[in-house]
Amino acid sequence: MKRRKFITLLGSAAVAWPLQARAQQPVLPVIGFLSARSPSESAYALAAFNQGLKQGGYVEGQNVAIEYRWAEGQYDRLPALVGDLIRHQVSLIAATGSIGSALAAKAATATIPIVFSSSDDPVKLGLVASLNRPGGNATGINFFISQMEGKRLGLLQELVPTAALIGVLLNPSNAPFETQLKDIEEAARALGQQIHILQASKAQDIHAAFKAFVQMRVQGLLVGSDPFFNGRREQLITLAEHYAIPAIYELREYVTAGGLMSYGTSLPDTYRQIGLYAARILKGERPADLPVVQPTKFEFVINLSTAKVLGLEVPPTLSARADEVLE
Repeated sequence: MKRRKFITLLGSAAVAWPLQARAQQPVLPVIGFLSARSPSESAYALAAFNQGLKQGGYVEGQNVAIEYRWAEGQYDRLPALVGDLIRHQVSLIAATGSIGSALAAKAATATIPIVFSSSDDPVKLGLVASLNRPGGNATGINFFISQMEGKRLGLLQELVPTAALIGVLLNPSNAPFETQLKDIEEAARALGQQIHILQASKAQDIHAAFKAFVQMRVQGLLVGSDPFFNGRREQLITLAEHYAIPAIYELREYVTAGGLMSYGTSLPDTYRQIGLYAARILKGERPADLPVVQPTKFEFVINLSTAKVLGLEVPPTLSARADEVLE
């Protein structure tokens, strides 16, 4: 009996030890990564985000877990995706890819910390009380992309100064659409440039818009800032080349993929900063006390190979101002 009792006790202890070991394992904080974009075209952005986390002392799978949710350009999915993250009891929401992500997260919770990326004024949008003292549960990076449309139009006009008509492609589903529209129309008036604006929120809309631009004989194209367009980057570049339309975009990633020109902020640097802020908040800092980061670097990139294919001569004054010229 004693031997049997000993074996029973030993067996009970063997069961208890792994249970006790599991109970003593630390519970990792969980970041809810919400993006209006798709994972297939966000690898470089995720790498930058994880770089920022690492700089702040966090490595996915070691001392932090990440739950990913992707809207894949369908902005109406964002509220449901945020709700799913909240049900998973995430410690923080990184709201990326578009202003829509930030607005959906802010509407869904007033307590879970939010680190957002915004291409429009976050004060005007109601995300923060002020840039220096956000004052609530959200802070982030304002990278001004949608407020640079007028500057892009000016650069395109310098490249094709004789263009009688320049086409503009915008997504009406994008939150800063009205801001973009106003900026472009004001810039066109100031430049004395005739423009025609078309809208696209689906892949087939993009094809239809290009056919319309060809019929109108546009001699240049401004592709507006938009995460949906970023996800259709190859389609836009291919169509611009096929129809021989000189185009300018928001991000250098378009140009490295074969696009003609881009002007905007560094997207990887934005995601790195989101990762850094996420790490600081996980360590105990409050979003209310972390100022909204303003970009200090703007990139103007030109692809000379694409210009040659299009039969364009890039003015020396324009290429001299470029931060990078791809041969």
